[in-house]
Amino acid sequence: MHAGRAKIANLVRLLSVTLLAVSFVAAEDITYRNTKSGVAYVGSRVCAGCHAKIYQEYAQTAMGRSMDVASDLAARSPQPGKVTPAASIFSDKLNRHFEVSQRGQDIFQSDYELDSTGREVFRTAYKLAYVIGSGVNGYTFLVRRGDYLFQAPLSYYERKQSWDLSPGYEFADYGFNRPVAAACIACHSGQPQPVRDREGLFGNPPFRELAIGCENCHGPGALHSEARSNRASATSTADLTIVNPQKLPARLAEDICMNCHQGGDTRILAPGKDYFDFRPSVPLRETLAIFRIPLKPDAAGESDLLEHHFSMQLSKCYRASAGRLSCLTCHRVHSMPGPDKVASYYREKCLTCHNEASCRLSKSQRLESADNCAGCHMPKRDVQTIAHSALTNHRIIRTPGEPLPAEAFQQTTADLPDLVYMNRPAGKNRASLPPIMLLQAYGELMARDPSYQPRYFAVLEELNQRAPHEPMVDAALGRKILQGDPASNASAIEHLTRAVKLGFTAPATYQDLAEALARAGREGDAVATLQKGIELAPYAPLLYKSLALRYIHLKHYSEARKALERYVELFPEDDFMRGLLFKAQNSDSSVRK
Repeated sequence: MHAGRAKIANLVRLLSVTLLAVSFVAAEDITYRNTKSGVAYVGSRVCAGCHAKIYQEYAQTAMGRSMDVASDLAARSPQPGKVTPAASIFSDKLNRHFEVSQRGQDIFQSDYELDSTGREVFRTAYKLAYVIGSGVNGYTFLVRRGDYLFQAPLSYYERKQSWDLSPGYEFADYGFNRPVAAACIACHSGQPQPVRDREGLFGNPPFRELAIGCENCHGPGALHSEARSNRASATSTADLTIVNPQKLPARLAEDICMNCHQGGDTRILAPGKDYFDFRPSVPLRETLAIFRIPLKPDAAGESDLLEHHFSMQLSKCYRASAGRLSCLTCHRVHSMPGPDKVASYYREKCLTCHNEASCRLSKSQRLESADNCAGCHMPKRDVQTIAHSALTNHRIIRTPGEPLPAEAFQQTTADLPDLVYMNRPAGKNRASLPPIMLLQAYGELMARDPSYQPRYFAVLEELNQRAPHEPMVDAALGRKILQGDPASNASAIEHLTRAVKLGFTAPATYQDLAEALARAGREGDAVATLQKGIELAPYAPLLYKSLALRYIHLKHYSEARKALERYVELFPEDDFMRGLLFKAQNSDSSVRK
Protein backbone atom coordinates (compact mmCIF):
# COMPACT_ATOMS: atom_id res chain seq x y z
CA MET A 1 0.00 0.00 0.00
CA HIS A 2 2.74 2.44 1.06
CA ALA A 3 4.84 1.61 -2.03
CA GLY A 4 1.82 2.21 -4.29
CA ARG A 5 1.18 5.62 -2.78
CA ALA A 6 4.84 6.52 -3.16
CA LYS A 7 4.74 5.61 -6.87
CA ILE A 8 1.63 7.72 -7.40
CA ALA A 9 3.22 10.64 -5.56
CA ASN A 10 6.35 10.37 -7.70
CA LEU A 11 4.25 10.30 -10.88
CA VAL A 12 2.36 13.41 -9.76
CA ARG A 13 5.62 15.20 -9.06
CA LEU A 14 7.05 14.16 -12.42
CA LEU A 15 3.94 15.40 -14.21
CA SER A 16 4.09 18.70 -12.31
CA VAL A 17 7.74 19.20 -13.24
CA THR A 18 6.99 18.39 -16.88
CA LEU A 19 4.09 20.85 -17.03
CA LEU A 20 6.24 23.44 -15.30
CA ALA A 21 8.99 22.99 -17.84
CA VAL A 22 6.50 23.38 -20.70
CA SER A 23 5.11 26.57 -19.14
CA PHE A 24 8.67 27.95 -18.88
CA VAL A 25 9.29 27.39 -22.57
CA ALA A 26 6.02 29.10 -23.45
CA ALA A 27 6.73 31.99 -21.09
CA GLU A 28 10.07 32.74 -22.74
CA ASP A 29 8.20 34.02 -25.78
CA ILE A 30 6.16 36.51 -23.74
CA THR A 31 7.14 40.19 -23.87
CA TYR A 32 5.43 42.25 -21.22
CA ARG A 33 4.40 45.71 -22.34
CA ASN A 34 5.32 47.39 -19.04
CA THR A 35 9.02 46.62 -19.51
CA LYS A 36 9.40 49.46 -21.98
CA SER A 37 11.10 52.64 -20.80
CA GLY A 38 8.70 55.46 -20.10
CA VAL A 39 5.95 53.30 -18.59
CA ALA A 40 5.04 55.09 -15.35
CA TYR A 41 5.05 53.77 -11.81
CA VAL A 42 1.85 54.34 -9.88
CA GLY A 43 2.69 53.21 -6.33
CA SER A 44 1.47 50.28 -4.27
CA ARG A 45 -1.59 52.10 -2.95
CA VAL A 46 -3.01 52.20 -6.46
CA CYS A 47 -2.49 48.44 -6.69
CA ALA A 48 -4.30 48.08 -3.36
CA GLY A 49 -7.45 49.46 -4.97
CA CYS A 50 -8.06 46.09 -6.64
CA HIS A 51 -5.77 43.83 -4.59
CA ALA A 52 -6.62 45.00 -1.07
CA LYS A 53 -6.14 41.66 0.70
CA ILE A 54 -2.80 40.98 -0.99
CA TYR A 55 -1.64 44.51 -0.22
CA GLN A 56 -2.63 44.32 3.45
CA GLU A 57 -0.84 41.00 3.91
CA TYR A 58 2.23 42.14 1.98
CA ALA A 59 2.48 45.32 4.06
CA GLN A 60 3.22 43.10 7.09
CA THR A 61 6.08 41.23 5.43
CA ALA A 62 9.75 42.13 5.82
CA MET A 63 9.91 43.65 2.34
CA GLY A 64 6.65 45.51 2.84
CA ARG A 65 8.13 47.08 5.98
CA SER A 66 11.63 47.71 4.62
CA MET A 67 11.58 51.48 5.11
CA ASP A 68 9.59 54.24 6.80
CA VAL A 69 9.96 57.69 8.32
CA ALA A 70 12.05 57.46 11.48
CA SER A 71 9.40 58.98 13.75
CA ASP A 72 7.25 55.85 13.18
CA LEU A 73 9.94 53.55 14.57
CA ALA A 74 8.15 52.64 17.80
CA ALA A 75 4.96 51.66 15.99
CA ARG A 76 6.86 49.59 13.39
CA SER A 77 8.66 47.34 15.86
CA PRO A 78 7.54 43.69 15.91
CA GLN A 79 6.79 44.42 19.57
CA PRO A 80 5.48 48.01 19.52
CA GLY A 81 7.27 50.26 21.98
CA LYS A 82 10.15 47.83 22.54
CA VAL A 83 12.73 49.93 20.62
CA THR A 84 13.47 52.74 23.05
CA PRO A 85 14.72 55.89 21.27
CA ALA A 86 17.31 56.53 23.98
CA ALA A 87 20.91 55.35 24.16
CA SER A 88 24.39 56.51 25.16
CA ILE A 89 27.44 54.71 23.72
CA PHE A 90 31.16 55.41 23.93
CA SER A 91 33.66 54.16 21.34
CA ASP A 92 37.17 53.67 22.71
CA LYS A 93 38.59 53.36 19.20
CA LEU A 94 37.09 56.65 18.04
CA ASN A 95 37.21 58.39 21.44
CA ARG A 96 33.68 59.47 20.68
CA HIS A 97 30.34 59.55 22.47
CA PHE A 98 27.12 58.75 20.60
CA GLU A 99 23.59 59.39 21.81
CA VAL A 100 20.01 58.70 20.75
CA SER A 101 17.27 60.94 22.11
CA GLN A 102 13.68 61.89 21.41
CA ARG A 103 12.22 65.37 21.20
CA GLY A 104 8.48 65.27 20.76
CA GLN A 105 7.79 62.97 17.82
CA ASP A 106 11.30 63.32 16.38
CA ILE A 107 14.29 61.08 17.10
CA PHE A 108 17.81 62.51 17.07
CA GLN A 109 21.31 61.08 17.03
CA SER A 110 24.33 63.03 18.14
CA ASP A 111 28.04 62.49 18.50
CA TYR A 112 30.46 64.47 20.61
CA GLU A 113 33.97 64.40 22.02
CA LEU A 114 35.28 65.39 25.45
CA ASP A 115 38.77 66.56 26.27
CA SER A 116 40.81 65.38 29.28
CA THR A 117 38.98 67.87 31.54
CA GLY A 118 35.54 66.69 30.47
CA ARG A 119 34.86 69.76 28.35
CA GLU A 120 33.00 69.27 25.06
CA VAL A 121 35.30 69.64 22.07
CA PHE A 122 32.43 69.44 19.60
CA ARG A 123 28.88 68.12 19.33
CA THR A 124 26.85 67.32 16.22
CA ALA A 125 23.19 66.34 16.22
CA TYR A 126 20.83 65.42 13.40
CA LYS A 127 17.18 64.46 13.26
CA LEU A 128 16.71 60.95 11.95
CA ALA A 129 14.73 61.22 8.72
CA TYR A 130 14.21 57.60 7.67
CA VAL A 131 14.48 54.13 9.18
CA ILE A 132 15.58 51.14 7.09
CA GLY A 133 14.79 47.61 8.18
CA SER A 134 11.82 45.44 9.08
CA GLY A 135 13.11 44.58 12.54
CA VAL A 136 14.18 41.03 11.68
CA ASN A 137 17.82 41.93 12.28
CA GLY A 138 17.28 45.51 13.34
CA TYR A 139 17.13 49.05 12.02
CA THR A 140 19.54 51.57 10.58
CA PHE A 141 18.80 55.25 9.99
CA LEU A 142 19.28 58.05 7.48
CA VAL A 143 19.70 61.77 8.08
CA ARG A 144 19.18 64.64 5.64
CA ARG A 145 21.76 67.32 5.07
CA GLY A 146 20.22 69.63 2.53
CA ASP A 147 19.24 67.42 -0.41
CA TYR A 148 21.78 64.76 0.58
CA LEU A 149 21.15 61.59 2.57
CA PHE A 150 23.69 60.02 4.93
CA GLN A 151 23.68 57.00 7.20
CA ALA A 152 23.55 57.68 10.93
CA PRO A 153 26.34 56.20 13.09
CA LEU A 154 24.08 54.17 15.41
CA SER A 155 21.75 51.29 14.52
CA TYR A 156 19.36 49.24 16.62
CA TYR A 157 20.08 45.48 16.68
CA GLU A 158 17.26 43.06 17.34
CA ARG A 159 19.41 40.20 18.62
CA LYS A 160 21.09 42.42 21.22
CA GLN A 161 17.92 44.43 21.70
CA SER A 162 20.10 47.50 22.02
CA TRP A 163 21.81 50.26 20.07
CA ASP A 164 25.37 50.02 18.75
CA LEU A 165 27.58 51.36 15.95
CA SER A 166 26.13 50.92 12.47
CA PRO A 167 27.66 48.27 10.17
CA GLY A 168 31.07 49.46 8.99
CA TYR A 169 31.44 52.13 11.66
CA GLU A 170 33.49 49.78 13.81
CA PHE A 171 36.18 49.95 11.10
CA ALA A 172 36.09 53.62 10.03
CA ASP A 173 35.15 57.03 11.39
CA TYR A 174 32.29 58.16 9.15
CA GLY A 175 30.41 60.44 11.54
CA PHE A 176 27.30 61.67 9.74
CA ASN A 177 29.16 61.72 6.43
CA ARG A 178 28.58 58.28 4.93
CA PRO A 179 26.53 59.04 1.79
CA VAL A 180 23.62 56.81 0.84
CA ALA A 181 24.62 55.13 -2.41
CA ALA A 182 22.08 54.52 -5.16
CA ALA A 183 23.23 50.89 -5.36
CA CYS A 184 22.24 50.33 -1.73
CA ILE A 185 19.00 52.27 -1.49
CA ALA A 186 17.70 50.63 -4.68
CA CYS A 187 17.22 47.40 -2.72
CA HIS A 188 15.95 48.84 0.55
CA SER A 189 13.18 51.09 -0.72
CA GLY A 190 10.35 51.25 -3.21
CA GLN A 191 10.87 54.25 -5.46
CA PRO A 192 13.93 56.30 -4.44
CA GLN A 193 15.00 59.31 -6.48
CA PRO A 194 18.81 59.54 -6.34
CA VAL A 195 20.40 62.01 -8.73
CA ARG A 196 22.48 60.08 -11.22
CA ASP A 197 26.27 60.21 -10.74
CA ARG A 198 25.92 62.46 -7.68
CA GLU A 199 26.67 60.33 -4.62
CA GLY A 200 24.20 60.92 -1.80
CA LEU A 201 22.18 63.57 -3.66
CA PHE A 202 18.44 62.93 -4.00
CA GLY A 203 15.50 64.60 -5.65
CA ASN A 204 12.63 66.25 -3.84
CA PRO A 205 11.09 64.21 -2.37
CA PRO A 206 13.90 61.65 -1.96
CA PHE A 207 11.39 58.79 -2.20
CA ARG A 208 8.14 58.49 -4.12
CA GLU A 209 7.46 55.29 -2.19
CA LEU A 210 9.36 54.26 0.93
CA ALA A 211 9.04 50.51 1.42
CA ILE A 212 9.68 47.93 -1.28
CA GLY A 213 6.43 47.83 -3.22
CA CYS A 214 4.42 45.87 -5.75
CA GLU A 215 6.18 47.39 -8.75
CA ASN A 216 9.65 46.36 -7.59
CA CYS A 217 8.76 42.79 -8.59
CA HIS A 218 5.89 43.30 -11.06
CA GLY A 219 7.26 46.31 -12.95
CA PRO A 220 5.62 49.71 -13.58
CA GLY A 221 1.86 49.54 -13.08
CA ALA A 222 0.48 52.41 -15.17
CA LEU A 223 -0.57 50.27 -18.15
CA HIS A 224 -2.21 47.68 -15.94
CA SER A 225 -3.98 50.29 -13.82
CA GLU A 226 -5.21 52.12 -16.91
CA ALA A 227 -6.52 48.90 -18.48
CA ARG A 228 -8.45 48.00 -15.34
CA SER A 229 -9.74 51.54 -14.92
CA ASN A 230 -11.12 51.30 -18.44
CA ARG A 231 -12.95 48.15 -17.31
CA ALA A 232 -10.78 45.83 -19.35
CA SER A 233 -11.40 42.52 -17.65
CA ALA A 234 -8.91 39.73 -17.15
CA THR A 235 -9.06 37.00 -19.78
CA SER A 236 -7.71 33.49 -20.10
CA THR A 237 -4.82 34.83 -22.19
CA ALA A 238 -1.72 36.29 -20.57
CA ASP A 239 -2.10 39.82 -19.25
CA LEU A 240 0.84 41.61 -20.84
CA THR A 241 0.27 44.91 -19.02
CA ILE A 242 1.93 43.67 -15.82
CA VAL A 243 4.64 41.09 -15.09
CA ASN A 244 3.64 38.01 -13.12
CA PRO A 245 6.88 36.49 -11.74
CA GLN A 246 5.14 33.16 -11.14
CA LYS A 247 4.68 32.77 -14.89
CA LEU A 248 8.27 33.62 -15.84
CA PRO A 249 10.96 31.09 -16.70
CA ALA A 250 12.87 30.19 -13.54
CA ARG A 251 15.97 32.14 -14.57
CA LEU A 252 14.07 35.36 -15.27
CA ALA A 253 12.15 35.01 -12.02
CA GLU A 254 15.45 34.47 -10.24
CA ASP A 255 16.85 37.66 -11.76
CA ILE A 256 14.20 39.64 -9.88
CA CYS A 257 15.40 38.15 -6.61
CA MET A 258 19.10 38.26 -7.53
CA ASN A 259 18.84 41.99 -8.11
CA CYS A 260 18.83 42.44 -4.33
CA HIS A 261 19.59 39.07 -2.77
CA GLN A 262 22.85 38.27 -4.57
CA GLY A 263 25.52 40.68 -3.48
CA GLY A 264 28.72 39.37 -5.04
CA ASP A 265 32.06 41.08 -4.48
CA THR A 266 31.19 43.87 -6.89
CA ARG A 267 28.20 44.85 -9.02
CA ILE A 268 28.89 46.80 -12.21
CA LEU A 269 26.31 48.71 -14.23
CA ALA A 270 26.13 48.16 -17.98
CA PRO A 271 27.17 51.21 -20.03
CA GLY A 272 24.48 53.88 -19.95
CA LYS A 273 22.40 52.03 -17.35
CA ASP A 274 21.26 52.98 -13.86
CA TYR A 275 20.17 50.71 -11.01
CA PHE A 276 16.58 51.73 -11.62
CA ASP A 277 16.58 50.70 -15.27
CA PHE A 278 16.01 47.05 -14.36
CA ARG A 279 12.58 45.73 -15.28
CA PRO A 280 11.19 42.41 -14.06
CA SER A 281 11.07 39.79 -16.87
CA VAL A 282 14.07 41.41 -18.60
CA PRO A 283 17.43 39.67 -17.96
CA LEU A 284 19.27 41.37 -15.10
CA ARG A 285 22.50 41.23 -17.11
CA GLU A 286 21.12 43.95 -19.38
CA THR A 287 21.28 46.32 -16.41
CA LEU A 288 24.23 45.10 -14.36
CA ALA A 289 26.73 42.28 -13.86
CA ILE A 290 27.37 40.63 -10.51
CA PHE A 291 30.92 39.38 -9.97
CA ARG A 292 32.48 37.21 -7.29
CA ILE A 293 36.13 36.54 -6.60
CA PRO A 294 36.58 32.80 -7.25
CA LEU A 295 36.56 30.69 -4.11
CA LYS A 296 39.72 28.86 -3.12
CA PRO A 297 39.39 25.53 -1.27
CA ASP A 298 41.84 26.58 1.44
CA ALA A 299 40.07 29.89 2.15
CA ALA A 300 36.40 29.27 1.40
CA GLY A 301 35.12 29.42 4.95
CA GLU A 302 31.46 30.41 5.05
CA SER A 303 31.72 32.94 2.26
CA ASP A 304 28.50 31.67 0.72
CA LEU A 305 26.41 33.06 3.57
CA LEU A 306 25.38 36.44 2.16
CA GLU A 307 25.03 35.10 -1.36
CA HIS A 308 21.53 33.62 -1.39
CA HIS A 309 21.37 32.68 -5.06
CA PHE A 310 24.97 31.45 -5.15
CA SER A 311 24.34 29.32 -2.07
CA MET A 312 21.13 27.89 -3.52
CA GLN A 313 22.93 26.99 -6.75
CA LEU A 314 25.42 24.94 -4.73
CA SER A 315 22.67 22.93 -3.04
CA LYS A 316 21.99 19.35 -4.09
CA CYS A 317 18.31 20.28 -4.35
CA TYR A 318 19.01 22.95 -6.97
CA ARG A 319 21.41 20.80 -8.97
CA ALA A 320 18.97 17.89 -9.01
CA SER A 321 16.16 20.17 -10.23
CA ALA A 322 18.01 21.01 -13.46
CA GLY A 323 17.63 24.71 -12.67
CA ARG A 324 13.90 24.62 -11.97
CA LEU A 325 14.21 25.26 -8.23
CA SER A 326 13.93 28.98 -7.56
CA CYS A 327 13.21 31.38 -4.72
CA LEU A 328 9.51 31.23 -5.57
CA THR A 329 9.51 27.48 -5.10
CA CYS A 330 9.66 27.98 -1.34
CA HIS A 331 9.04 31.65 -0.59
CA ARG A 332 5.59 33.19 -0.42
CA VAL A 333 6.33 36.82 -1.27
CA HIS A 334 2.90 38.37 -0.65
CA SER A 335 2.64 37.05 2.89
CA MET A 336 4.76 35.40 5.54
CA PRO A 337 3.86 32.47 7.79
CA GLY A 338 3.52 33.42 11.43
CA PRO A 339 6.31 32.48 13.87
CA ASP A 340 4.35 29.43 15.04
CA LYS A 341 3.81 28.23 11.47
CA VAL A 342 7.27 28.75 9.94
CA ALA A 343 8.50 25.20 10.59
CA SER A 344 5.38 23.52 9.20
CA TYR A 345 5.16 25.88 6.22
CA TYR A 346 8.68 25.13 4.99
CA ARG A 347 8.33 21.46 5.87
CA GLU A 348 5.40 21.29 3.44
CA LYS A 349 7.60 22.87 0.79
CA CYS A 350 10.28 20.24 1.39
CA LEU A 351 7.72 17.46 1.12
CA THR A 352 6.74 18.51 -2.39
CA CYS A 353 10.01 16.84 -3.48
CA HIS A 354 10.92 14.66 -0.50
CA ASN A 355 8.87 12.29 1.67
CA GLU A 356 8.78 11.16 5.28
CA ALA A 357 11.30 8.41 4.56
CA SER A 358 13.83 10.99 3.34
CA CYS A 359 14.67 11.98 6.91
CA ARG A 360 16.84 9.53 8.82
CA LEU A 361 15.77 10.84 12.19
CA SER A 362 13.02 9.05 14.06
CA LYS A 363 9.63 10.69 14.38
CA SER A 364 10.25 11.40 18.07
CA GLN A 365 13.60 13.06 17.29
CA ARG A 366 11.96 15.24 14.64
CA LEU A 367 9.18 16.28 16.97
CA GLU A 368 11.76 17.44 19.53
CA SER A 369 12.71 20.16 17.05
CA ALA A 370 9.12 20.82 15.88
CA ASP A 371 9.73 18.68 12.79
CA ASN A 372 11.65 21.65 11.43
CA CYS A 373 13.36 20.67 8.16
CA ALA A 374 14.74 24.15 7.52
CA GLY A 375 16.05 24.44 11.06
CA CYS A 376 18.35 21.45 10.45
CA HIS A 377 19.18 21.82 6.77
CA MET A 378 19.11 25.64 6.38
CA PRO A 379 20.43 26.83 9.76
CA LYS A 380 20.89 30.48 10.58
CA ARG A 381 24.47 31.65 10.99
CA ASP A 382 26.06 34.81 12.30
CA VAL A 383 26.94 37.42 9.70
CA GLN A 384 30.48 38.65 10.18
CA THR A 385 30.08 41.68 7.91
CA ILE A 386 26.86 42.91 9.55
CA ALA A 387 27.24 43.11 13.30
CA HIS A 388 24.80 41.28 15.59
CA SER A 389 22.90 39.75 12.68
CA ALA A 390 22.10 36.28 11.34
CA LEU A 391 20.90 34.98 8.00
CA THR A 392 19.63 31.68 6.70
CA ASN A 393 22.08 29.42 4.89
CA HIS A 394 20.46 28.74 1.52
CA ARG A 395 22.87 25.92 0.62
CA ILE A 396 20.45 23.35 2.10
CA ILE A 397 23.15 21.25 3.73
CA ARG A 398 22.58 17.63 4.62
CA THR A 399 24.66 17.61 7.80
CA PRO A 400 26.17 20.36 10.00
CA GLY A 401 29.59 21.50 8.81
CA GLU A 402 29.08 20.01 5.37
CA PRO A 403 31.88 21.30 3.09
CA LEU A 404 31.20 23.19 -0.10
CA PRO A 405 30.72 20.94 -3.13
CA ALA A 406 33.33 20.78 -5.89
CA GLU A 407 31.09 22.99 -8.05
CA ALA A 408 31.81 25.92 -5.73
CA PHE A 409 35.38 26.01 -7.05
CA GLN A 410 34.49 25.53 -10.70
CA GLN A 411 32.55 28.74 -11.35
CA THR A 412 34.92 30.53 -13.75
CA THR A 413 35.05 30.12 -17.53
CA ALA A 414 37.81 30.19 -20.12
CA ASP A 415 36.93 33.70 -21.28
CA LEU A 416 36.80 35.06 -17.71
CA PRO A 417 39.18 32.90 -15.64
CA ASP A 418 39.65 35.32 -12.74
CA LEU A 419 36.03 36.35 -12.00
CA VAL A 420 32.77 34.51 -11.42
CA TYR A 421 30.04 36.18 -13.47
CA MET A 422 27.03 35.34 -11.34
CA ASN A 423 24.25 36.37 -13.74
CA ARG A 424 25.95 35.17 -16.90
CA PRO A 425 23.50 34.14 -19.65
CA ALA A 426 22.50 30.53 -19.05
CA GLY A 427 24.32 28.11 -21.34
CA LYS A 428 26.63 30.80 -22.72
CA ASN A 429 30.35 30.01 -22.87
CA ARG A 430 31.40 33.59 -23.42
CA ALA A 431 30.52 36.53 -21.24
CA SER A 432 30.40 39.21 -24.00
CA LEU A 433 31.02 41.91 -21.41
CA PRO A 434 32.03 45.42 -22.50
CA PRO A 435 35.65 46.07 -21.44
CA ILE A 436 34.56 49.20 -19.55
CA MET A 437 32.62 46.96 -17.14
CA LEU A 438 35.68 44.77 -16.56
CA LEU A 439 37.77 47.88 -15.95
CA GLN A 440 35.40 48.95 -13.19
CA ALA A 441 35.26 45.45 -11.72
CA TYR A 442 39.03 45.03 -11.59
CA GLY A 443 39.44 48.58 -10.31
CA GLU A 444 37.11 47.93 -7.38
CA LEU A 445 38.55 44.52 -6.58
CA MET A 446 42.28 45.26 -6.78
CA ALA A 447 42.18 47.11 -3.46
CA ARG A 448 41.13 43.80 -1.85
CA ASP A 449 43.23 41.54 -4.05
CA PRO A 450 46.37 43.07 -5.64
CA SER A 451 46.48 40.25 -8.19
CA TYR A 452 43.78 42.13 -10.13
CA GLN A 453 45.99 45.18 -10.65
CA PRO A 454 47.85 43.89 -13.76
CA ARG A 455 44.53 42.87 -15.32
CA TYR A 456 43.12 46.32 -14.54
CA PHE A 457 45.98 48.09 -16.30
CA ALA A 458 45.80 45.69 -19.26
CA VAL A 459 42.10 46.47 -19.78
CA LEU A 460 42.81 50.18 -19.29
CA GLU A 461 45.40 50.11 -22.06
CA GLU A 462 43.02 48.17 -24.30
CA LEU A 463 40.34 50.80 -23.76
CA ASN A 464 42.83 53.59 -24.37
CA GLN A 465 43.38 52.12 -27.83
CA ARG A 466 39.76 51.16 -28.57
CA ALA A 467 37.67 53.79 -26.79
CA PRO A 468 39.54 57.09 -26.59
CA HIS A 469 37.79 59.98 -24.89
CA GLU A 470 35.63 57.79 -22.65
CA PRO A 471 35.40 59.88 -19.42
CA MET A 472 36.01 56.98 -17.05
CA VAL A 473 39.02 55.85 -19.09
CA ASP A 474 40.43 59.37 -19.18
CA ALA A 475 40.01 59.68 -15.41
CA ALA A 476 41.77 56.35 -14.86
CA LEU A 477 44.60 57.15 -17.27
CA GLY A 478 45.08 60.56 -15.65
CA ARG A 479 45.37 58.99 -12.19
CA LYS A 480 47.79 56.32 -13.43
CA ILE A 481 50.04 58.93 -15.03
CA LEU A 482 49.80 61.18 -11.96
CA GLN A 483 51.02 58.36 -9.74
CA GLY A 484 53.81 57.45 -12.18
CA ASP A 485 56.30 59.53 -14.18
CA PRO A 486 56.32 63.23 -13.11
CA ALA A 487 57.60 64.13 -16.58
CA SER A 488 54.23 63.07 -18.00
CA ASN A 489 52.25 65.53 -15.88
CA ALA A 490 51.03 67.41 -18.98
CA SER A 491 49.47 64.19 -20.27
CA ALA A 492 47.77 63.66 -16.91
CA ILE A 493 46.26 67.15 -17.12
CA GLU A 494 45.03 66.44 -20.65
CA HIS A 495 43.26 63.22 -19.66
CA LEU A 496 41.79 64.56 -16.42
CA THR A 497 40.59 67.80 -18.01
CA ARG A 498 38.84 65.84 -20.73
CA ALA A 499 37.20 63.53 -18.16
CA VAL A 500 35.79 66.54 -16.32
CA LYS A 501 34.61 68.23 -19.53
CA LEU A 502 32.88 65.02 -20.56
CA GLY A 503 30.88 65.07 -17.34
CA PHE A 504 32.78 62.72 -15.01
CA THR A 505 31.75 63.83 -11.52
CA ALA A 506 33.84 61.68 -9.15
CA PRO A 507 35.40 63.95 -6.46
CA ALA A 508 38.69 62.02 -6.73
CA THR A 509 39.03 63.11 -10.37
CA TYR A 510 38.71 66.78 -9.41
CA GLN A 511 41.32 66.26 -6.71
CA ASP A 512 43.64 64.51 -9.19
CA LEU A 513 43.25 67.32 -11.73
CA ALA A 514 43.93 69.96 -9.07
CA GLU A 515 47.07 68.09 -8.01
CA ALA A 516 48.30 67.86 -11.61
CA LEU A 517 47.61 71.56 -12.22
CA ALA A 518 49.45 72.51 -9.02
CA ARG A 519 52.47 70.46 -10.11
CA ALA A 520 52.47 72.47 -13.32
CA GLY A 521 52.56 75.71 -11.32
CA ARG A 522 48.93 76.50 -12.10
CA GLU A 523 47.81 76.97 -8.49
CA GLY A 524 44.97 79.31 -9.43
CA ASP A 525 43.52 76.77 -11.85
CA ALA A 526 43.91 74.10 -9.16
CA VAL A 527 41.84 76.20 -6.75
CA ALA A 528 39.15 76.79 -9.38
CA THR A 529 39.00 73.04 -10.10
CA LEU A 530 38.53 72.21 -6.43
CA GLN A 531 35.84 74.85 -6.07
CA LYS A 532 33.99 73.36 -9.05
CA GLY A 533 34.34 69.92 -7.50
CA ILE A 534 32.87 71.18 -4.22
CA GLU A 535 29.89 72.63 -6.09
CA LEU A 536 29.19 69.12 -7.42
CA ALA A 537 30.06 67.29 -4.19
CA PRO A 538 29.54 69.68 -1.26
CA TYR A 539 30.12 66.92 1.33
CA ALA A 540 33.38 65.48 -0.04
CA PRO A 541 36.03 65.93 2.71
CA LEU A 542 39.05 65.38 0.46
CA LEU A 543 38.13 68.37 -1.74
CA TYR A 544 37.95 70.77 1.22
CA LYS A 545 41.27 69.49 2.56
CA SER A 546 42.93 69.96 -0.81
CA LEU A 547 41.43 73.44 -1.18
CA ALA A 548 42.79 74.55 2.20
CA LEU A 549 46.28 73.28 1.26
CA ARG A 550 46.16 75.04 -2.11
CA TYR A 551 45.32 78.36 -0.41
CA ILE A 552 48.19 77.85 2.02
CA HIS A 553 50.60 77.25 -0.87
CA LEU A 554 49.33 80.45 -2.44
CA LYS A 555 49.77 82.22 0.92
CA HIS A 556 46.10 83.18 0.83
CA TYR A 557 45.78 82.59 4.55
CA SER A 558 42.41 84.25 5.00
CA GLU A 559 40.85 81.97 2.36
CA ALA A 560 42.68 78.98 3.85
CA ARG A 561 41.19 79.72 7.27
CA LYS A 562 37.70 80.03 5.76
CA ALA A 563 38.15 76.69 3.99
CA LEU A 564 39.28 75.12 7.28
CA GLU A 565 36.33 76.62 9.12
CA ARG A 566 33.91 75.24 6.55
CA TYR A 567 35.57 71.83 6.72
CA VAL A 568 35.37 71.66 10.52
CA GLU A 569 31.77 72.88 10.40
CA LEU A 570 30.87 69.99 8.06
CA PHE A 571 33.18 67.32 9.51
CA PRO A 572 33.87 68.28 13.15
CA GLU A 573 34.99 64.75 14.07
CA ASP A 574 38.31 65.23 12.20
CA ASP A 575 40.66 66.11 15.06
CA PHE A 576 43.63 66.72 12.72
CA MET A 577 41.79 69.42 10.78
CA ARG A 578 40.40 70.87 14.01
CA GLY A 579 44.02 71.20 15.16
CA LEU A 580 45.00 73.00 11.95
CA LEU A 581 42.11 75.42 12.35
CA PHE A 582 43.05 76.05 15.97
CA LYS A 583 46.61 76.93 14.89
CA ALA A 584 45.31 79.19 12.11
CA GLN A 585 42.98 81.03 14.47
CA ASN A 586 45.73 81.47 17.06
CA SER A 587 48.07 82.75 14.37
CA ASP A 588 45.45 85.30 13.30
CA SER A 589 45.05 86.41 16.92
CA SER A 590 48.81 86.87 17.30
CA VAL A 591 48.99 88.97 14.13
CA ARG A 592 46.13 91.20 15.30
CA LYS A 593 47.85 91.78 18.65
